[in-house]
Amino acid sequence: MVAVLLPGAPAFAHNALTEATPAKNAELKKAPDGVTLKFLQKLNPDYTVISVSDADKQKVATSDPKIDGATGSVTFDELLANGVYTVAYQVVSTDGHTVKGSYKFTLDDPSYVAPTSAAPSLSPSAEPAAPPVSAAPAVIDAEPASDSGSSSALAWIAGIAVLVFAGLAGFLFVRRRKA
Repeated sequence: MVAVLLPGAPAFAHNALTEATPAKNAELKKAPDGVTLKFLQKLNPDYTVISVSDADKQKVATSDPKIDGATGSVTFDELLANGVYTVAYQVVSTDGHTVKGSYKFTLDDPSYVAPTSAAPSLSPSAEPAAPPVSAAPAVIDAEPASDSGSSSALAWIAGIAVLVFAGLAGFLFVRRRKA
């Protein structure tokens, strides 16, 4: 009887970010090698996206996400320059809901020296270099997903079911005592 009256764990729990390296709003003095994100639930490699962009919203070149249980990570292909960076992620919860989010960190490495570009050769035999080709960046909505409508509806249904069972149990208890 008690097992029926005790509320169960909600089946509609979404995955959530629990730890990030670099941390949210961190001010770093040394460029990180990559980004590591830890979540509450195991990640599905097929539906995990982690991207990093600079202050100009240009995607930073990273490796594909590496997944180890509830941890996802990417490494940077090149050394980061000083500035503000945004980490954006998109994962799928065990219950099938997509969870999105983002946060910023700042790099202010006093030893960083901006690379200088060599002056182009003006010799007549030199051909102009082709412009660099880059892949279109993956689009990630940085707004956290919200399913509060369906979650609150499920909570109401579960609450009503518990009240119905409690009422029925009370009715049967009183009925048996009278008999």
